[in-house]
Amino acid sequence: MKSNQYDFLIIGAGGTGLASAMYAARLGLKTLVLGASHSSELPIGGVITTTDVVENFPGFKRISGIELTKKIEEQTREYDLVKIKEERALKIEKKPNCFFVKTNKETYQTKAVLFATGSKWRKLEVPGSEEFERKGVYYCALCDGPLFRNKIVAVVGSGDSAVKEALVLSRYAKKVYMIVRGDKVHPEPINLERLKKEKKIEVILKTNILEMKGDNLLKKAILDKAYKGKKELKLDGVFISIGHLPLSDLAKSIGIKLNEKGEIKINHETAETNVKGIFAAGDVTDTKFKQLIIGVADGCSAAYFAYEYITKGKVITC
Repeated sequence: MKSNQYDFLIIGAGGTGLASAMYAARLGLKTLVLGASHSSELPIGGVITTTDVVENFPGFKRISGIELTKKIEEQTREYDLVKIKEERALKIEKKPNCFFVKTNKETYQTKAVLFATGSKWRKLEVPGSEEFERKGVYYCALCDGPLFRNKIVAVVGSGDSAVKEALVLSRYAKKVYMIVRGDKVHPEPINLERLKKEKKIEVILKTNILEMKGDNLLKKAILDKAYKGKKELKLDGVFISIGHLPLSDLAKSIGIKLNEKGEIKINHETAETNVKGIFAAGDVTDTKFKQLIIGVADGCSAAYFAYEYITKGKVITC
């Protein structure tokens, strides 16, 4: 097999892609992992690298997102059959029994493809939001909520996910504001009842954050509407919960079916898409529960079914 020919090519080098590569190698597949999707600037490790503290991944009581994914990456690199390259997949062309994947540097030939491109948090596009990311601006209460014990935080968003974020934060913070641009929140009924019972949470309706300010850390948010006579709201942290954007444009370009959210539709038993030979796993798919541990498991499963597709179908290089 030539140097640019692979059995299995994985687009995306987050935990899902790296774990999948590890299992593919154990099954004897020559595997290539491309470390950046066509529309993501995240480093190897994916979106979890933006999390300061992870306390919900088995085997580690407390570890940073960067450290965790570094360990997964190091373990994956132990397999000689795996190559990890920081290249961006730009185009995929399907041929009989194989695919050609063009990156910003090279063109690779492969028998099967896995999309593990993940998603990115939908960001609040206001001044200071990017400046204070990981310095007061966060996207995962389950991951980073413990950093805010006895502090004042806010959640931006109105959906069920935003309410659940606020409920998680109420376990740690002494005060949680929900900043909602509309006239009401939209959680599931059970979470609405929980919200009503939680005295630490206060909902501020018909209000937007215009700017975030601070020094080395976030100190306050500027509102477009006065709250208790002031447009400045003192805060130690802001959690953005206004949705995710799946990184699925490249998948769409080759005819892979997406749902209304832009997520890749898969067979949840086999990780197959509607295009034969292409699989998908992790946050880019229509899997309902988005967590690193789920993505890792789905990536491993995808590797197994890709192996079955290649071997049982007797797929040969085109």
